[in-house]
Amino acid sequence: MQTTVKPAFILLLCLTALTGIAYPLAVTLIAQIAFPTQANGSLLGSNEQPLGSELIGQTFSRPEYFWGRPSATSPAAYNGGASSGSNQGPTNPALIDAVQARIKALRDADPTHSEAVPVDLVTASASGLDPHISPAAAAYQVSRVAKARQMSPDSVTELVERYTQGRQWGILGEPRVNVLELNLALDQLLK
Repeated sequence: MQTTVKPAFILLLCLTALTGIAYPLAVTLIAQIAFPTQANGSLLGSNEQPLGSELIGQTFSRPEYFWGRPSATSPAAYNGGASSGSNQGPTNPALIDAVQARIKALRDADPTHSEAVPVDLVTASASGLDPHISPAAAAYQVSRVAKARQMSPDSVTELVERYTQGRQWGILGEPRVNVLELNLALDQLLK
């Protein structure tokens, strides 16, 4: 029995050291050298004052900011440790009520708007953490943000266009606008 247990224990220790210590350290070192921004969370802001990650949405509710997609995470919105969708189907009364309440909030924030509300402003993404909105969702909010910041709608639209990202590698996904980056750019204009 000792001829079996001793080699198994030695192999366990060796594999633990290799896969539990050496490999994670090597991957971390390579990531820090090759992709330091991404390895540290893709943070936006300064090193002394990070304001958020370009990969995780944030709650913006003041009228002078663009609003992102609703978050389905709990207990708090955009909780990275609780990434999940709402799992509510299109006929679920709770989802219908939530969407209607979100549409009402958007209409109340800008009563002059008569266009249809883009779907990504009233429904959560699959992860509940999406930091992006569609260009249509950004365009829908231009008049509210321009009015609240006392800017011309054309200058806000120009900023939205500047922060609109195309398809990844020209073929994957849809054009999108990172809400945090756009709001930070708006704040920089006022400084």
